Amino acid sequence: MESASETIRRIFGSNSGSLGSEMAEVTSRYDALNKVRFPKPKATRYIAVANQKGGVGKTTTTVNLAASMAQAKQRVLVIDMDPQGNASTALGVNHNTGEPSVYDVLESRKSIDEVKKTSEIFPTLDVIPSSIDLSGAELEVADLSNRNDLLKEALEESAQASKKRYDYVIIDCPPSLGLLVINAMCAVNEVLIPIQAEYYALEGLKQLIQTIGLVQEHYNSTLLVSTMLVTMFDKRTLLSKEVYDQVKEHYPDIVLQTTIPRSVKISEAPSFGKTVIEYDPRGSGAVSYREAALEIARRSPQVLKTLEKRKQRSN
Repeated sequence: MESASETIRRIFGSNSGSLGSEMAEVTSRYDALNKVRFPKPKATRYIAVANQKGGVGKTTTTVNLAASMAQAKQRVLVIDMDPQGNASTALGVNHNTGEPSVYDVLESRKSIDEVKKTSEIFPTLDVIPSSIDLSGAELEVADLSNRNDLLKEALEESAQASKKRYDYVIIDCPPSLGLLVINAMCAVNEVLIPIQAEYYALEGLKQLIQTIGLVQEHYNSTLLVSTMLVTMFDKRTLLSKEVYDQVKEHYPDIVLQTTIPRSVKISEAPSFGKTVIEYDPRGSGAVSYREAALEIARRSPQVLKTLEKRKQRSN
């Protein structure tokens, strides 16, 4: 009996550039992913998804990596630190004004356990939603002596109180460099940078690396840029390949082999309150994000080893 990919090739043709070939390839990758077991990290990985340039797929990357990991039975906590609340929307979590949110955590009114909500689709995925109320938090906490460590302290308190640990804590940062982003970067060990496959992204990347360097120097010496993911990749254009090759040349050890394609389905999914993993599970966007999540999971031993060495040097 022929496989789904063989049936697609038979109907649509097997030319390398044909629609049938592309569909067959995605189907084969989907089938392969369903047979793979995601390794669990030996310790919680705390990851901030950050890029001060907007429109690079930062929130999209956060929610779809989280959903991919949760689908693979990893325990994941997503913290939405963007006042726009787009990650909360994509994960189907209510984030209206007045609802318990990360704003209450930063203001010390509520604990993380009091605010977090469990996804209705992925039972191992918890979400701390954001709301527009968060936009005023930077001014309200600016005079506090521990203003940079508010989220870090809340996470540490939650980890000590809980009997179960998360495999991944993923923070979606706003596209800026303010107190919210500094709180996120002080609360994590790693930064994941989504990079749009276009020329201007390369210019912004240099500035972002410099900014992270300042955070390392002044606030969090063990912070590690552990992962870069090229998004909105169009394999039909030379530019996308050139951008990927340049990023890979400068950061060979941290750029994922997986790239995320331009996809209408990826863009549509949040309007239905869904990730693309749920909205279009067999599509190229969902398959690519699941492959990226697997690649991140498989890199855990090396990343955790590097982090341990950095901690030892800083002590």
